[in-house]
Amino acid sequence: MIEDNSSGVPEEPPAAAFPFLKQEMRRKASMSGSVLVSTFVGLLINQAKNSKSAQGLVGLRNLGNTCFMNSILQCLSNTHSLRDYCLHNSHRRDLNNNSRTNTALMEEFAKLLQTMWMSSNSDAVSPSEFKTQIQRYAPRFVGYNQQDAQEFLRFLLDGLHNEVNRVSVRPRGTSEDFDHLRDEEKGKKMWSKYLEREDSKIVDLFVGQLRSSLTCSHCGFCSTVFDPFWDLSLPIAKKGYSEVSLMDCMRLFTKEDVLDGDEKPTCYRCKARRRCTKKFTVQRFPKILVLHLKRFSEARRTSKLSTYVNFPMKELDLREFASGNSTNAVYNLYAVSNHSGTTMGGHYTAYCRNPTSGEWYSFNDSRYASTRHTQQDVLHLWINTFDLNIIGQSIAGLGGWLFFIRCLFYFCFCFSVSGLKNQHTKHTNTNKMQFICLFLLTT
Repeated sequence: MIEDNSSGVPEEPPAAAFPFLKQEMRRKASMSGSVLVSTFVGLLINQAKNSKSAQGLVGLRNLGNTCFMNSILQCLSNTHSLRDYCLHNSHRRDLNNNSRTNTALMEEFAKLLQTMWMSSNSDAVSPSEFKTQIQRYAPRFVGYNQQDAQEFLRFLLDGLHNEVNRVSVRPRGTSEDFDHLRDEEKGKKMWSKYLEREDSKIVDLFVGQLRSSLTCSHCGFCSTVFDPFWDLSLPIAKKGYSEVSLMDCMRLFTKEDVLDGDEKPTCYRCKARRRCTKKFTVQRFPKILVLHLKRFSEARRTSKLSTYVNFPMKELDLREFASGNSTNAVYNLYAVSNHSGTTMGGHYTAYCRNPTSGEWYSFNDSRYASTRHTQQDVLHLWINTFDLNIIGQSIAGLGGWLFFIRCLFYFCFCFSVSGLKNQHTKHTNTNKMQFICLFLLTT
């Protein structure tokens, strides 16, 4: 692992970005570098706590059909660990100068988040400089056509990862046979091999590991493959009525499928094409789980599913989808990216839980608003209004990202102490959703 030990903090930040720091930084110019860095970060955080306009509550200007970008940026801005990584300039020590974009995307992303969280005024921020860098990394975002938020998030996380990858020179790929190992050990080996090439703060937060098993119906031989994932795209279950749960979608994603006919794979033991069953389970849950609801019809991309999907805002328990016993599979919702309208056009907005105050806010390009109702009422309102200031205009979400954060302390309720099992009462409150949700593992 290669690590740059430079401080990564400018001697004097731009006055326009941090006007309250100029005199204070000059006064402390004679202090040692380490103390100066600590003081600088402390001033930023204290200023954020003391200033109403420095709480991440700022809109993003629409540059022309860039609502898809603004929606995802608001969700990432309210991702606690990623926000702190940028605000503390911790990304500077991880910058990989071997990246093909020369770290410009990561720098502009961090600068944008710093402006959103540390600005002394409440004016909407223009993400134009950031857009310049993301379209250099991914030319598909050149211009001002409406784009898909899912693709934007994937390209952005991939770009950020590449620019702060702790592996400056990737080792040459070598084929190793892990089939003789037990699944748990095989999964660990495959994860270690992945980190030898892809190791960054972005991976630390967003990447999990899927286990795919293929079982021969003739001889019973089971082969397993372990792959990293950045998000899970969930099919929407069809039950003959207009409402399903997020757990139904997860069960549909992980259900056992039969591969037969032209889909029959070659069995490793039989040395012949055989009817097989295939099943997904989650081997390693990420700290931040991103779930995407697939509302496009598989047959026709011009049609969408308008089914309501119930999901919990707290304690999404996914342990039944784990490959083995897991206590790190319970999540809380913290952000949602939603698309309203049709496949031919519409509008992206965001709904985020502020990591500092714990309050929920809606973001609609340059506008933001505090939610004054209960969380369940607000989410119900959110999916039934195109504009948060207009009630009664029904929409059906085109798709969405759900951002969840893992609950580190949930397992405390699962211990058996002196033979007494503590039963934790689960919240049954669910909310109808028609968008992408992010579930975050609470720390």
